[in-house]
Amino acid sequence: MNFTTLDRPPGSCDVLVVGSGAAGLTAACRAADAGHHVVVAERAGVLGGTTAVSGGVLWAPGNHLADADGAAEAVRHLVAVTRASVPRPRLAAFVGAIAAAVRYLCDQTRADLFVLDRPDYRAGLPGAAGRGRALDNRPFDVRAHPGLEPLLRPPTYLPWVTMAEREQDPGADLPAIDADRRRRGVRTMGGALAGSLAVSAHVRGVEFLLGARAVTLERAGPGWEVAFEGLGRLRAGAVVLAGGGFEGDPALQRAFLPAPLLPIGAPGNEGDGLFMALRAGAAVADMTASWGVPVFRDPSARYDGRPTGRLAGAELTRPGSIVVDARGRRFADEGHDYHELTKTLTGRAAWFVYDAAHRARFPVAGVPPGSTPSWAVTRPTLRALAEACGVDADALAETVAEFNADAGRGVDRRFGRAPSGLGPLTEGPFTALPVVPGTLGTSGGVVTDDEGRVLTRGGEPVEGLFAAGNVSASVFGDHYPGGGASLAAAVARAYAIGTALGGGGRR
Repeated sequence: MNFTTLDRPPGSCDVLVVGSGAAGLTAACRAADAGHHVVVAERAGVLGGTTAVSGGVLWAPGNHLADADGAAEAVRHLVAVTRASVPRPRLAAFVGAIAAAVRYLCDQTRADLFVLDRPDYRAGLPGAAGRGRALDNRPFDVRAHPGLEPLLRPPTYLPWVTMAEREQDPGADLPAIDADRRRRGVRTMGGALAGSLAVSAHVRGVEFLLGARAVTLERAGPGWEVAFEGLGRLRAGAVVLAGGGFEGDPALQRAFLPAPLLPIGAPGNEGDGLFMALRAGAAVADMTASWGVPVFRDPSARYDGRPTGRLAGAELTRPGSIVVDARGRRFADEGHDYHELTKTLTGRAAWFVYDAAHRARFPVAGVPPGSTPSWAVTRPTLRALAEACGVDADALAETVAEFNADAGRGVDRRFGRAPSGLGPLTEGPFTALPVVPGTLGTSGGVVTDDEGRVLTRGGEPVEGLFAAGNVSASVFGDHYPGGGASLAAAVARAYAIGTALGGGGRR
């Protein structure tokens, strides 16, 4: 069955899904299962959204693959992570929905999930798990589905390997695996998830309309009429907004976020769904929140013509390296979860500093061990490095001396960095890369109930209007319980929307 798309909107459909990431595709599959005629409209000319350029991990407590008995502990952990700011019943609803969603994805779609040996980020909090809650995607052969390959959004910087291979298989020849999969058209990580869900929707009869920017949403009898830029209008009984957040709009960033953030997801997330929902009477919440990540900013890096960066994740946890601000001082545990680290990074000029021994052992910002990014600053001594970066040289020397002493003791007295990440910086030349606060997407927005129904400021559902993913306010507020939490929140909400659409049809 060739993967095909529409040239123009059909006159009408039962359910219109705006956005083609994991949230939109999951909702589309569920709505089609309920017998609805479903159209997925995607602003870009390719499908997959931010999911397709992401790591594709789902943080799914209570899942049947490894954590079936962990629901109660997961709720306890989420209460601790969110500092009791989210009602316990809402957290319990998420845990139930994501467990059901994972079962559905594994049993009734082409998604192929498996357990990633990764602990919860907040290991010291009650209810944390050492493994079993993070799920990876097995490789997906895009070319087995003719017509799909050119329609699936390509990744930005992530290699075509699984997250498990990248993190947990030290003997794997990752460049060779990457090259082979690119040659054969086999996607991994978020591309595998988006591709498998797109095929799952397509075989259910879901229709796809690409290059279709939805710009207005108006009530039309019991349903809705949606206008697309340059393409006309479509009438739908129900609309699911799943087109991403507003991080791609500088004016909205200035209006709501505490400081500028560099987006590293799919371009085009400019608040379209947010504006449509507001005009329909929706309430919003947590508009200052985002899924924060520290980012290496290569000045020449572009994706779809826009500046982009690379998540500075594992690099910051490795021995022989530190992160300092312009004063030459460390300001956080570099190994802390990246969402919380980004909060401390916001508003600072910061540098990732490492020595020659680190350079010889570890890849950094996409270059292999023994190499240095072309945009890095390298000098023979720490003082020369500090001067080149505009960092206080005396303070940097003191900071490195203190860190080296702690590394020798195996204890980071200042910030409690894990012993595995402690190693001295002693061998020149020394290298520094700028680290800036970035985001995978905003996480505040339209308020919904646990079924994904958009709510007014008075708490009443807007009939026939649903939202999932970064267009909506996250169930976690401005907190991040584990790698893949953003994607899991989106998929859980989308699964619940499918239940609402199937239980009694249109709403």
